Amino acid sequence: MSMSKTLAAALGLVLLAAVPGSSAPVPAASPSPAPAGGLAKATFAGGCFWCMEGPFDKVPGVVSTTSGYTGGGVKRPSYEMVSSGTTGHAESVEVLYDPSKVSYAQLLDVYWHNVDPTDGGGQFCDRGNQYRTAIFYHDDEQRRLAEQSRKDIEASGKLKKPIVTQIVAASEFYPAEDYHQDYYIKNPVRYRYYRFNCGRDARLKDLWGQAPAH
Repeated sequence: MSMSKTLAAALGLVLLAAVPGSSAPVPAASPSPAPAGGLAKATFAGGCFWCMEGPFDKVPGVVSTTSGYTGGGVKRPSYEMVSSGTTGHAESVEVLYDPSKVSYAQLLDVYWHNVDPTDGGGQFCDRGNQYRTAIFYHDDEQRRLAEQSRKDIEASGKLKKPIVTQIVAASEFYPAEDYHQDYYIKNPVRYRYYRFNCGRDARLKDLWGQAPAH
C-alpha cells in the first residue's frame, strides 16, 4: 500500500520489521493450487488487498480469501517487486467459495461496492497500475456475468464517470507473503488507521451511498 512517509512511520509498516528476523525480501509462494471438488474460485483486484479480504470473508459460502499478485509476467514476484509497478501484477484477492451457497453474481456485487471502478490510476490513496481494479475470470460464464454486471451498473446511472475496471482472463495467482494474509485481523488498529487515512470508506460512501462492511 502506498502511503506518505509520515503515515508509514505512524503505522510502523516497514516491511522488514513486519517479518521478525528477516533482513531480506521474502519471496511470494508458488502459484495457488486448483480448488477442491465442489468449490469454485474468483479473483478480483481492488487496490490494497488488505481491504478486499474482509468484505468477502463475511459472505456466507465463502470458504477462504488469499491476498496475492496476478496479471503480470514475472514468476513468483515479491511484494517489493510488485510495489515498484514494474511487474504488471495487481494486488489481488483470490476467493474460494461454495457455489451451492453463494453465486458468482453475488460476489460481483460485493466486489463493485468495495472499489471505485471509475478510477484508472489506482485506488484511493494507493496509486499506480499495481493498484488497478480488475476482474479476472476463470471461465466463460464468469466472463459473461462480469460483463453483464458492468453493463447493469453503467445503465443504472449510479456512477458519474465511465467504468474503467478491466475484465480479463485469469492468469497465475501468487499468494502474497504471510504477513499480508488476514492483515485486517492480525493488525486491526493499524488496518483501521490505514483505511481511514486512505479515504477508502469516505469515497465508497460518496460513490455507492453508504460505506460497505469491512
